[in-house]
Formats: sequence, structure tokens, C-alpha cells
Amino acid sequence: MIIGIGIDRVLIHRVEQIYKRWGMRFAERVLGSQEQVVFQARMSRGVAGQGRALSYLAKRFAAKEAVGKALGVGLAYPMSLHSLEVLNNDKGAPYPVFHKALADWVNDQCLRVSVSLSDEQDAAIALAIVESEKSVAISNLQSA
Repeated sequence: MIIGIGIDRVLIHRVEQIYKRWGMRFAERVLGSQEQVVFQARMSRGVAGQGRALSYLAKRFAAKEAVGKALGVGLAYPMSLHSLEVLNNDKGAPYPVFHKALADWVNDQCLRVSVSLSDEQDAAIALAIVESEKSVAISNLQSA
């Protein structure tokens, strides 16, 4: 049963402006360790790679916002930027990896989270769908 849907849109040029000001400090604040490896590999590929890297960063930020919305907690406990990483499988499909208290919370609630990412020109978009494997009222999730 679907219990939450979240969507977020991030302007890539705004992420680029923040990155130019704060550099890797900004990327490290948003990305988890596995995401940082991908980001840095893309940044090292010259000018063309930097554009892809900034798009990657924007999509990950949007994904974390979308998942927080779908869970009904935003970026408040148990959700944080580092408690969720969005990685890609061998075919390129994004999937969430939960850490810390968020991992325990998602498991305790028997939730399944799906994420879809897209970017076009200057916008990155993320959609998250949260499903429950048990019959739970949404109000019960928000009070947990």
C-alpha cells in the first residue's frame, strides 16, 4: 500500500553557485561516502565531467528532499542528508540506501522506498514513493 509520495525540483545552476562558494564542503554536507566517490570521479573528468557531477549532486539533494517528504518527516529525525544515499544499480536505476536511525526506522515500519531521478537542462527532479508491507495508518507513521 502506498503511504507517501514526495517530489522535489532543484535548479542545477543554484547548486553550481553554492558549490563554487563552498566547494567540497558543500558536497560533503549533502553526499554520503559512496555518493562522494561517484561525485569526485565525475569532477575529475574535466569541464564536461564537472557539469555531470553538479547534476549528480543536484539530483541527490532533490532525492533526499523527496524521500523526506514521502516519509512525512522532511529533513528532521530520523531523516538527515547523510542517513540516505541514492546509488545506482548496474543498469543505472537509482535505489536508496539507508543508514543510522533512518535504516532502523524504515525497517521497523516495514517500508519500501522507490526513487526516480531526472534532469533536463537546468533542473533536477526526484520522485519518491513509500510503500508499507503492512496495513498502517499514515498518522501512526508520523507519530513514530
